[in-house]
Amino acid sequence: VTGVQTCALPIFRNRATFDFPVVYQVVSGATPARVVTRPDPALLRPFIEAAVHLEAAGVSAITSACGFLALFQAELAGAVAIPVYASSLLQVPLVHRMLAAGRAVGILTADASSLSPAHLAGAGAGSIPVHVAGMAEEPEFRTVILEGQRDDLDSRRLGREVLAVADGLVRAHPDVGALVLECTDLVPFAHDIQAHTGLPVFDIVTLTGLVHASLSRQPFLVPSDSAR
Repeated sequence: VTGVQTCALPIFRNRATFDFPVVYQVVSGATPARVVTRPDPALLRPFIEAAVHLEAAGVSAITSACGFLALFQAELAGAVAIPVYASSLLQVPLVHRMLAAGRAVGILTADASSLSPAHLAGAGAGSIPVHVAGMAEEPEFRTVILEGQRDDLDSRRLGREVLAVADGLVRAHPDVGALVLECTDLVPFAHDIQAHTGLPVFDIVTLTGLVHASLSRQPFLVPSDSAR
């Protein structure tokens, strides 16, 4: 079982995302403004309390619904005895190691101007060559997800915005060898991004799958002589 701290309207709300049980813990007051655009240190305490609660509930690992929580990665991981991966950005160093020399990691984020060196350092990616593109200037994303002015998300319009930003990123930076989606709300478009760019695409779901696989290992079966 993986615990999820949710604070926005992420893909995590779709229980079909994972093929294993998930426990949800909502952190009240963790709005996009307080997590993304104007990081509020006062949120650390309720996030830690949520992590402690999830651990007490018996989950095996804890993740979050916003990549900007990389800022709190060390504190959250230190608050409990089970694995905590607060951000998809934790994959950036691993992804970079997969690439040839001279290649960089592309990051698609909710707000490029708010993704600071401190966030990357929190994910262990402070020295990794990255190129960042954000969704904050895209009307559908900004209006519905960042500002919450509407709750009737137009997924097709948002999909076009996401592809346009991804396309702009890889065209402007041909050295990008793979993409990491910081924002959980971009995950539904990962397939389209991969198909459009031809690049590997990593996100919080790929990281969750990796962590879950490490916690649900099965016995290694050796074929019998008769089956060979």
